Amino acid sequence: MSSPVQLFRDQKYHELKGLCIQQGRLFEDPEFPASDESLYYDSATRGKVEWKRPKDLCEDPRLLVNGMSPHDFHQGKLGNCWFVAACSCLALRKSLWQQVIPDYDEQEWDPKSPGKYAGIFRFRFWRFGEWTEVVVDDLLPTQSGELIYCRSNVRNEFWSALLEKAYAKLAGSYQALDGGCAAEALVDFTGAVAESINLAEGRYGEVISEQMKLFEDLMKVHKRGGFISCSISSPGRPSEAETEMGLIVGHAYSVTAVRKLRLGERLVFSFQAEKLFMIRLRNPWGKKEWHGAWSDSSEEWKKVSDSERKNLGLTVKNDGEFWMTFEDWCKNFTDVDICRTVNTSYFSLHKTWEKEMMYGAWAKHPEPLLNRSGGCFDNRETFLQNPQYLFDVKKAEDKVLVSLQQEDRRKYKREGQGDNITIGFEILKVEENRRYRLHKLTVQERVATSPYSNTRSVFLRRTLQQGRYVLIPTTYIPGVPTKFILRLYTDVPSKLRELKADRPKMTCWSLLCGYPRRVTQIKVHSAEGLQKQDRSGGADPYVLIKCDKQSRRSPVQHDTTSPVFNTQVIFYRKDIDSPVTIQVWNSNLLSDQFLGQAVLAASPGDPREQQTLRLRGRGGREAAEVPGRITVKVLSSDDLAEL
Repeated sequence: MSSPVQLFRDQKYHELKGLCIQQGRLFEDPEFPASDESLYYDSATRGKVEWKRPKDLCEDPRLLVNGMSPHDFHQGKLGNCWFVAACSCLALRKSLWQQVIPDYDEQEWDPKSPGKYAGIFRFRFWRFGEWTEVVVDDLLPTQSGELIYCRSNVRNEFWSALLEKAYAKLAGSYQALDGGCAAEALVDFTGAVAESINLAEGRYGEVISEQMKLFEDLMKVHKRGGFISCSISSPGRPSEAETEMGLIVGHAYSVTAVRKLRLGERLVFSFQAEKLFMIRLRNPWGKKEWHGAWSDSSEEWKKVSDSERKNLGLTVKNDGEFWMTFEDWCKNFTDVDICRTVNTSYFSLHKTWEKEMMYGAWAKHPEPLLNRSGGCFDNRETFLQNPQYLFDVKKAEDKVLVSLQQEDRRKYKREGQGDNITIGFEILKVEENRRYRLHKLTVQERVATSPYSNTRSVFLRRTLQQGRYVLIPTTYIPGVPTKFILRLYTDVPSKLRELKADRPKMTCWSLLCGYPRRVTQIKVHSAEGLQKQDRSGGADPYVLIKCDKQSRRSPVQHDTTSPVFNTQVIFYRKDIDSPVTIQVWNSNLLSDQFLGQAVLAASPGDPREQQTLRLRGRGGREAAEVPGRITVKVLSSDDLAEL
């Protein structure tokens, strides 16, 4: 594990284990005792429970029996099907579960050396941006000699029950795991990026082209080590009700395979000849399966050869695992959670992403310039009083992945504040040279809005054009304090950093060199009617914006005399008498040609609306007119924290 591992409650596994062996006793965890306090956060909820060790429940207890399989375990009495579905997914990837259960061989019972067993285990979870090791004892809640929560199909296997206990310890109690989203547990198991898709809103059951794009995406996610789970939302239907086709409402299923099934040439199915698009799911209960087409004992499987059936792992028994066509899946399920393992390794055959991660917090303060909890974009007066993060897109265009994750709130359930907060974020295209916080939206362009959701994390994929951007994470309503982490993935480094200063810093050099007295924003929208520069009647224009010994240049627009620039700049001006000059040039291999300019005073009292100006030759505002016009918007203020 590359990054250092944090110790939950500062408990050191090897020290604790060594001490227990030395003293000849089994570990009892003082931080998560075998008591009702560890079972329930609600004092009104109580049950008759006995805490027992594996050696009291069976002979020859083991952590793992014949490795790990998605069929290993069942849910038990706790409403945490989401956690069990995530365990099913985890069991499919040995490299990942070995990360969650470190040195599992060393932790295993050794019948030949019983004196080395101390009743202590350790598990690792990716919590809020860092791997955290959690230590537990092996005392497990039982009734009538049976485990009441997650348990294995094999009576003497205990990895799932112990993993669940470690996860409950992180959450504060077992009861705190009641109800949730599989994506949350998968992120905690892997550090992956979670994305939620509403299949009904996206009309994936109706629009075949969208269905196929989603299938290809899910197949790629699964192939590259990602995880997928799905559920049926239950408005108007009782949770855990069974549909006519045998599916359970409000219940998390894990996806264990996504495949294209090839059939004989004479058969034509949903999408095209010889191919059937299939998905395999598992019910954490280990029973209750789909009754429709391609269910375990359906007629459709007779059309598939024995070797193909064996290859797919088809078993005709009520074990909770079943196949469906992707089309039926899209029509019957409503929600899907995708966890992408984003590749950041340079030693990979697949696309490598550049990752940036920032820790932040929404925090209330009565002073507007210090408040960092302004709510979503609808709260126009306070929206910009949120944390702001600047990043650059260096390529002509770049695909950007953004994940915003709030801290896990299950630990606050005991105080009655365990529900997720509704969160989301905005991405704004800003001035090419912005270095300070935004205070008013004027020339900036709103280019992306994430979904707003009361899930633990929200995710967005967007292709952005070259330029500078500000990402603003928000709670939906203002004044809700909590912590978050922000992860940004791009093709080339983005230099993500938080904007903290409202204006240029006053230093001792400011007394010698001067301090800005005015801030000016300029947006050059477009030009038209420029002088033709080549035989084909075109030009390769760009704009150069100059002010007070500062200058910024736009990208070149090729083969046009009516370019659209959409270039934004901001200047902090020491010499307020020095005008703003906007020049248009033609890019040339040997020497660029000057096409004209507009000279502006850019004073606070000047018009703030977009205006179209005639281009003039070199000199002041009274120079001779030349062909072409330029459309600009200019705003100035003597309050450096206004724009």
